[in-house]
Amino acid sequence: MLTTDELARYDRQIMIPEIGREGQEKLKNAKVFIAGAGGLGSPVSIYLAAAGIGHIRIADHDKVDLSNLNRQILHWEKDVGRLKVESAQEKLISFNPNLKLDVIKETIDENNVAAMVDGCDGIVDAMDNFPTRYILNKAAIEKNIPFFHGAVRGFEGRAMTIVPGKSACFRCMYHGTPPAEKSPVIGVTPAIIASIQAAEVIKYFLGVGDLLTDRLLIYDGMSMTFKEFRLRKNPECDHCCKKN
Repeated sequence: MLTTDELARYDRQIMIPEIGREGQEKLKNAKVFIAGAGGLGSPVSIYLAAAGIGHIRIADHDKVDLSNLNRQILHWEKDVGRLKVESAQEKLISFNPNLKLDVIKETIDENNVAAMVDGCDGIVDAMDNFPTRYILNKAAIEKNIPFFHGAVRGFEGRAMTIVPGKSACFRCMYHGTPPAEKSPVIGVTPAIIASIQAAEVIKYFLGVGDLLTDRLLIYDGMSMTFKEFRLRKNPECDHCCKKN
């Protein structure tokens, strides 16, 4: 049930016919895992907390660096040298005291990912590398948890939603692993892509609208355009189409 404080806090979105009190309670009962507390993880966690997602779990092993501050809006100059999850915890709880928040100060890998996402209803990809995305994609499929992918580079960003058993997965789209690199990025790009990811998470839990399943949305900030590419499930995919 929603408290008096929550009814007041979420008043404007409860007015939306597709949400209402019932939908707001669905958001309150949802538990989301966010992989990363950086450029994408910062705005996506803020908007999910603002929307009333009741339980968020964030994993990140990094510390705040001065070079993060052009885009990682959860972290401020006073946080430089501090663990990102601790900085995120302080800001998010201060922003919405109703939020249940777990923080994990570890690097995501094949050995711990199952425990990290256990009990969660959705996984948000706020990472910056392919190996970890593959690990998360596989875990999402094995645990039948939706996976909300986002990626940024410069003025360009991408987003898609994976619903295990129903849509193409991240591995269907990508097969190799690009060389590790320090990617350029302007802060507005992760803000836009993270907002799209947050919208997808909210729609999924409400059961409304059309998700970005079997679709890759590409944002180009230089031309201010969005393009969409249709995706097909790869029958040979070693993540979602394993043969018994």
